[in-house]
Amino acid sequence: MAEFNYTAMTEAGSRVSGRLEADSEAAVLRVLEDKKLFPVSVKGRGRAATAGAPRKRRIRSSELGTFYGQLADLIGSGVPLLRAIDCLIKSTPGKGLHGLLKEIRALVADGKSLTETLKLFPEVFPPLHSAMIQAGERAAFLEEVLRSLAGFIERFEELRSKVMGALIYPALLSGLGTLVMVLALMFFVPKFEPLLAGAKKPLPSEIMFAASHVVRGYWYVVLPALIGLGFLLVTGLRNPETRKKLERWQLKIPVVGSALRLLAITRFCRILGTMLANGVPLLQALRISRDATGSSILAERITVATEAVRDGRRLSEPLSEGGFIPEQVLAMIAVAEESNNLDKVLVQIADTVERRTNRQVDQAVRLIEPAILCLVAAGIGFLALGLLLPIFTMASALGSK
Repeated sequence: MAEFNYTAMTEAGSRVSGRLEADSEAAVLRVLEDKKLFPVSVKGRGRAATAGAPRKRRIRSSELGTFYGQLADLIGSGVPLLRAIDCLIKSTPGKGLHGLLKEIRALVADGKSLTETLKLFPEVFPPLHSAMIQAGERAAFLEEVLRSLAGFIERFEELRSKVMGALIYPALLSGLGTLVMVLALMFFVPKFEPLLAGAKKPLPSEIMFAASHVVRGYWYVVLPALIGLGFLLVTGLRNPETRKKLERWQLKIPVVGSALRLLAITRFCRILGTMLANGVPLLQALRISRDATGSSILAERITVATEAVRDGRRLSEPLSEGGFIPEQVLAMIAVAEESNNLDKVLVQIADTVERRTNRQVDQAVRLIEPAILCLVAAGIGFLALGLLLPIFTMASALGSK
């Protein structure tokens, strides 16, 4: 047995520390859970591990989706859970997931349910997954839940890949344009400065030469300033009010704002519909879907809707306030509530809105690309104008003599 130092939080919110002897970090986590302590960190043998998800472990969503799908196939074939996990351990190549499955296997072998085990790894298995698996275990349809989770992750990975792939070209254009401008100000513009020293320089030329002096002479100040500005921006985005203001501004951008709105609605409808279809209670499903929409404005509406549903009102009534969700989507939700078919309709809405989102993303990218090209062309044009205007001025002066 090895010694482990731990830091944990009590139910009252106070921090406690101590030392335990155990066979593994997973065993320490089990002891802390039995003591009703929430582990913050566990350190043993000079190595630190974040409770539930070691820092060095990186589990991709695609790996989780494959894990859920394979586990569903094994359970559907009548293989017991422990034996199914053993099979997955032997066939899993990734070190991170392989080690995680070993810890899950040890916990399940000690008598914990799959849900209780996954909840010990909150940074790997989000509350959405744990809640759906818990419902599947309680109602004896774990196979269907795991297949649903695998399909759910696959759809989200496809949508995310599409959005990220669409942004690669505009990002490359922006980076390349910025690099060209910086290199031109550092190496190209200074060669013209002695030639134009005696010429009368118009305002564009003065601005260009001043920018060149700043980049060449004070780069050690400009670079930390830009890094500090980025740090301040990231810090400011952690403020909920700042994020909300930024999101409101983004939603006003033509095409781009509509795409962001539809993307948040797609996430909400798919997550809520999938959870309801797998037996998760509505209030719990609303709380989980609120944190997964990626939109602070929609999350605020869902919070209000959760309280309204708790008071006995319909879901569609509070969601209609604020104008974030389109009227046709609200009408479909209202009809689904009346027909007691909300889970299926929400998934259908997600499929429909996702197709619209794909079209909006394509339109947004088609608008972003020429806009960035115009900005790059304007920067290069300003650079050329700043160099050519003094030359034309000198040529006119020589021609008039």
